[in-house]
Amino acid sequence: TCFCCVAISFLEDPQDIYWLAQCLYLTAQYHRAAHALRSRKLDKLYEACRYLAARCHYAAKEYQQALDILDMEEPINKRLFEKYCKDESGPKDCSSDWEVSQSSIKSSICLLRGKIYDALDNRTLATFSYKEALKLDVYCFEAFDLLTSHHMLTAEEEKELLESLPLGKQCTEEEVVLLHFLFENKLKKYNKPSETLIPESVDGLQDNLDVVVSLAERHYYNCDFKMCYKLTSLVMEKDPFHASCLPVHIGTLVELNKANELFYLSHKLVDLYPNNPVSWFAVGCYYLMVGHKNEHARRYLSKATTLERTYGPAWIAYGHSFAVESEHDQAMAAYFTAAQLMKGCHLPMLYIGLEYGLTNNSKLAERFFSQALSIAPEDPFVMHEVGVVAFQNGDWKTAEKWFLDALEKIKAIGNEVTVDKWEPLLNNLGHVCRKLKKYEEALEYHRQALVLIPQNASTYSSIGYIHSLMGNFESAIDYFHTALGLRRDDTFSVTMLGHCIEMYIGDSEAYIGKIKWKGAEPCTSP
Repeated sequence: TCFCCVAISFLEDPQDIYWLAQCLYLTAQYHRAAHALRSRKLDKLYEACRYLAARCHYAAKEYQQALDILDMEEPINKRLFEKYCKDESGPKDCSSDWEVSQSSIKSSICLLRGKIYDALDNRTLATFSYKEALKLDVYCFEAFDLLTSHHMLTAEEEKELLESLPLGKQCTEEEVVLLHFLFENKLKKYNKPSETLIPESVDGLQDNLDVVVSLAERHYYNCDFKMCYKLTSLVMEKDPFHASCLPVHIGTLVELNKANELFYLSHKLVDLYPNNPVSWFAVGCYYLMVGHKNEHARRYLSKATTLERTYGPAWIAYGHSFAVESEHDQAMAAYFTAAQLMKGCHLPMLYIGLEYGLTNNSKLAERFFSQALSIAPEDPFVMHEVGVVAFQNGDWKTAEKWFLDALEKIKAIGNEVTVDKWEPLLNNLGHVCRKLKKYEEALEYHRQALVLIPQNASTYSSIGYIHSLMGNFESAIDYFHTALGLRRDDTFSVTMLGHCIEMYIGDSEAYIGKIKWKGAEPCTSP
């Protein structure tokens, strides 16, 4: 900065002032950098200076001021520009900015405008600005990454955006193939995972960490958490703090209940990156996972959302911390915030539907489940919940269809259902088969549920109930006894046990035979 100041004192060259402002910006002297440009009206003459001045105010969290600089009226700019370009030596060549192409500067301005709108909670205009940035310069990967990582577009909108990009006009043939592969690879997050097909022209990207993370994310959304963990662990070994891998890895650790590993990771992140929201998100997830620490979890998740208000995963976890305590209104408030921030993600819609279902508002629950299904049509969790709503409405056939579809999706992951979180699905299949009087099938599903969670009293009572409907009162009594052994206050099992004992006694034949007395004859009354 010292040499820049000396050069400016002699010449007042705009390029020297620009580089001085760059140095001041990089040393976090934002207001000084902005003043160096704006006091000389350079922000109204050069696009690069205008961008840098706005960026300084954005870094200083003065969002409206930054937006005003970017949205200056064009006619004033042109008049000042023409006036400045005239001097004794003739017109200056001001048509291009220093070392940066016009398309890159315009794209950067759109990108910055999107970030400002994001900070001002205007997600619609932010999304539009990011799209414009990408169309002006297809190499502006930051805009594309913000659109996809923040789930700002639905799957259909992502596809339309990719098709509308002018790749052929801005890239060579080889670059078109590479960019199309990289963009498409990040978009298919809800598709079924498959072997990554690398184009021959860009062979060698199989082991690229970003490509592996994209594949891991697809495994995560398809509920194959073991495979996802295997891939994310591989990435974490090579790059322990890979930004896009960390949220997926943390989510996988929670799903697989790896508390010790998450504890170690979260402490390491907080020590090294205290200003990164993912660090506090990891801590919050740990306390949420260990149970009975929901207040601690909320404290740390709130810190993550304070650091970055648009961090959707923290809002979802924040909602979970209320949901486990049956605080439905507060949970839904957090989920609604996540839904606004993550338009292209189905999870907030799924959780809002769950909360409405728990408050017996099946109509609203069904509406949100339908929205979740439109975003992620292959997600077995959503299918299961749609089936639950149909079951509650007494539509047994529709419920059975959704439950079986969900089961098929899960079995497609592996040969058998092995994740204990699918135990409710198997039990619900048992319930709906019982309603349809398919007693043998119902018993089979309940037995499969017992394999996943052996000590579940409600499963035993369900099996006992089916046996009672089939007239197998002896077996029913055994299962109700087992259920009461696991949970003594199970009123349904107590009631049904009494009923089954009465029916069993009524069905049994009386013992007919001569009583043989041993010893003295019984006394008769006088």
